[in-house]
Amino acid sequence: MYYNPSPYYPVYMPYRDLKSETLNAVTLFVDHGLKEAAFTSYSHAMTEVAAIAYLIGKGYNPQTAYQMVESWEVNEKF
Repeated sequence: MYYNPSPYYPVYMPYRDLKSETLNAVTLFVDHGLKEAAFTSYSHAMTEVAAIAYLIGKGYNPQTAYQMVESWEVNEKF
């Protein structure tokens, strides 16, 4: 939902549908986390997905964020 107080002074809205954009961006990593949890633990998988999402939020592209977080693991532990 976006609030535009005046039709004469448009407010910059970078996202038309923030909900869909957000959910589409994280779905791939959520699915990865669920698969990862089967081999490690839910705590480990959630940490990994959260770290990837954080790096994406900091401006890293998703593939780089994924590779970076995976590189931090030693024997499936951070």
